[in-house]
Amino acid sequence: MRCKICGITSYEDAMVAIKAGADALGFVFYEKSPRYISPSNAKKIIKKLPPFVEKVGLFVNMDAQIINSYIQESGCTLAQIHFEASDELYEQLFVPYIRVIRAKQKKDILKYCDKYRLIDAHCEAYGGVGKRLNIEWFDDVDCSKIILAGGLDAINVSSLKQYGFYGVDVSSGVEISHGKKDPIKVKEFINNAK
Repeated sequence: MRCKICGITSYEDAMVAIKAGADALGFVFYEKSPRYISPSNAKKIIKKLPPFVEKVGLFVNMDAQIINSYIQESGCTLAQIHFEASDELYEQLFVPYIRVIRAKQKKDILKYCDKYRLIDAHCEAYGGVGKRLNIEWFDDVDCSKIILAGGLDAINVSSLKQYGFYGVDVSSGVEISHGKKDPIKVKEFINNAK
C-alpha cells in the first residue's frame, strides 16, 4: 500500500517520512487545524525535498481560485478536497485533485467508485482526529482505488493488507503532538503498511 504522511509542518518531519518510504506528504491549508501551514511555509519545505514524492495540499471550504493559487505558491502537486464541492469547482481547478469522502455509512464508500478517492470517517472536524471507519464496510468492495484514512496507526495498518487498498493516509496516528511527527511511529507505520 502506498503511504501518505499528512500534517507535515517541518522539513525535519518531511525528511523522516521520506526516508522511511512515504510516497506522499500532506500539507494542511485549513486554518482551523492544529496542523495548519501557510502556502509560503509549505514552499520553504517543499523546495528542499527530493524528487518523486507527491506533495498534497489539503483544502476545506475554499473556492477554486484559492486552491489553484495555494497549490501554485506552495509547490504542491495534488489538491485534496475535504468538502462537498460542486462539479463546477472541480472543473475550475488547474491542478490534479483527489476527492475526500467523509463516510457516515457503508453506502458512502461507494461514491465515485470509478475514481481514485480518499475515504475518511465523518466527524465535525476535518481530519486528524483519529476516528476510525468500520472496516467491515470494505468487505467484498473493490478497494484498489481507495486511500483509507481515519484512526490508523502502526498497529492496525497491518490488518488492512487483505483489502487491497491503493493507499493509506495517517496524521495523528504517528504524532508526538499536533503537527509533530514521531520518527519511530512513522517508520513502523510505513514498514507495516508496505
